[in-house]
Amino acid sequence: MAQIAAFETEGVRGFLHRPNDPPDGATGGGLVLTHGAGGNCNAPLLVAAAAAFSAAGLHVLRVDLPFRQKRPSGAPSPAGAAADRAGLKHAVGALRAIVPGEITLCGQSYGGRQATMLTADEPGLVDALLLFSYPLHPPGKPERLRTEHFPRLRVPALFVHGTADPFGTIAELRAAVSAIPAPIQVMPIEGAGHDLRRGRFNLAAVVAAALTPFP
Repeated sequence: MAQIAAFETEGVRGFLHRPNDPPDGATGGGLVLTHGAGGNCNAPLLVAAAAAFSAAGLHVLRVDLPFRQKRPSGAPSPAGAAADRAGLKHAVGALRAIVPGEITLCGQSYGGRQATMLTADEPGLVDALLLFSYPLHPPGKPERLRTEHFPRLRVPALFVHGTADPFGTIAELRAAVSAIPAPIQVMPIEGAGHDLRRGRFNLAAVVAAALTPFP
């Protein structure tokens, strides 16, 4: 069981999961985990993922993006996207002050998009990316791809994506990530939509894939 405590510092707000008994072989690494446009750090998928990764020995910092810290409901605005990325950078710095090992930055949907944009701009910030339901394009508008920064990504990335996600098909996602010049893995979740069944799928497989060097 992990110890879970509220966490707040330097504009970072959320919950820190500390593993009680790291398993043999644990690296002392950490995961910063954030939410989508309509959620917060208590989204069921994030809570389930934090539990799964902390059980594997990682410290997990599950955070609200700055737009959610300001408003308990509502969607982010394009004008606030830079502030959301800055909030993620602060969260990474806060976790680096706690753990000695590698840091993975993870986001669901909008949070994942901001995580990739931040990592493209600052390639040395984190060691890997984990993207739940990357919003490849708006539903029904496949021509409006949100991938212009993909060629600037330089860290391994694991994309976990539902086969029924209206924000992009598996085929579209595989084509898009081919532009990333780093090790990439796409993990389809059969029959899942954009909410990835609210975390009710085999998260142990996600943890194993994220913690194993990509081929």
